[in-house]
Amino acid sequence: MADTKREIERKYESDDSGLPDLTCVGGVADVLDKGLVELDATYYDTADQRLAAAALTLRRRTGGSDAGWHLKFPVAPGVRDEIRAPLSDSVPDEIAALVRSRVRCAELVPVVRLRSARDVRHLVDADGALLAEASVDTVTAERLTSKGGSAQWTEIEVELADDGDPAFLDKVEKRLRKAGVRPSKSPSKLARALEQTGGRRPGSGRSAKPVTAGDHVLAYVREQREAILGYDPGVRRDVPDSVHQMRVATRRMRSTFRTFGTVLDPAVTDPVAAELKWLAGELGVGRDQEVLSERLITVLDSIPSALVSGPVHERLTTWASARHGSARSHLIAILDSARYLALLDTLDAVLADPPLLEKAAGKPEKVIAKAVRKDLAKVSRLVTGALDQPPGEERDVAIHEARKKAKRTRYASEAAVPALGGPARSLAKSMKSLTSLLGEHQDSVMARHTLRELSAVAHAAGESAFTYGLLYGREEQRAAAVEAELPGLWREITSGASV
Repeated sequence: MADTKREIERKYESDDSGLPDLTCVGGVADVLDKGLVELDATYYDTADQRLAAAALTLRRRTGGSDAGWHLKFPVAPGVRDEIRAPLSDSVPDEIAALVRSRVRCAELVPVVRLRSARDVRHLVDADGALLAEASVDTVTAERLTSKGGSAQWTEIEVELADDGDPAFLDKVEKRLRKAGVRPSKSPSKLARALEQTGGRRPGSGRSAKPVTAGDHVLAYVREQREAILGYDPGVRRDVPDSVHQMRVATRRMRSTFRTFGTVLDPAVTDPVAAELKWLAGELGVGRDQEVLSERLITVLDSIPSALVSGPVHERLTTWASARHGSARSHLIAILDSARYLALLDTLDAVLADPPLLEKAAGKPEKVIAKAVRKDLAKVSRLVTGALDQPPGEERDVAIHEARKKAKRTRYASEAAVPALGGPARSLAKSMKSLTSLLGEHQDSVMARHTLRELSAVAHAAGESAFTYGLLYGREEQRAAAVEAELPGLWREITSGASV
């Protein structure tokens, strides 16, 4: 069974002179010699190094206290989440699943072998508690291909103890720099090995700065494609907010295809947009339920206990748990499906050979601005139409439609920021405020629908429906407050919107 560890470490160049004296680092009471450890790691990737290009590392390592399979995801500079699984001859299924969106139908093969002689020191405080592990690693790298080479180097690695204060590493680094030790130019041993044993560092080739309208649109599409791939493992691991963020990326890309139909050929992108809509819908099954259950439980907790009649909290919790479990199982099946993996392949193909139209070569200040203004005009018509409707179901539907178009305009504005600057950034901020307000209204609509269902179930079970009615009334008040606030916000937005 795989487990997860947050790894916070820094790497430094070494001239073979060993580790400087670290006893003078603030907080360090002693430096304990833990001896020499022999580590032998084989790194796996696809033939075209898809994992390395995404700064992911997958290895099978023997030696040391954590022998086994390790998959590392970048979190921030010097910070990675390490997924560990027990030692086995082949890549464990739970590890393979986490890289499936990158690997797909390709084969994971050994690419590099790293053998390290690690001289370990423990930095401890006055109570003997571990602050960090510092080591000097003598590394031998061997490229496991027919044209592979080899390389050797020595480096210093300092890893923070579990739950340690990252500021401690700053103190260690200050001492190392004073001793002439400098941070490593490579983010990881694997990156250095790949570079020094033949070939450029993966991910070193960067796209040119966007110039045309097509350049800007494709840059935004590429960013969303990477977000989908990046959040996929988090969704599989049930990382908080990962489903939401992955869903947002699919919506952003789909909106971009629709907004910039004069830049990218809709004959090519419309079928892709349809598949993105399917994926967003599947992601939304669990996400919408999660948001709704949190909302209802929060409101319930704010009600005086004297007004809670019957096992309302238990029924809500059971409803939320049951739906979360079934939705999660379904979602994992979706991420493992041939349809989803085919969509990822299609996105790669669109970016590799983009269906650019004539206006893609135009100036972004003209082409992109026109598309954003067109989206904003649609939002204006829908908001005005919704405000003209009397309160009720028709107004609820109209407000929901306005919200969807406001989201599209927000995403279009975000895509336009690199080209249009401040005006696009301001519009994106305004559309975010609008969608947040309209989203509150839609959440209230969905909450009332759920409360009616739960009330009927409770009544059939012989329970009091009083509290469900109370919650329903509060949701009606929240929706009415949004409808009262909307005209003022919309006037504020229209008075300042310009792109």
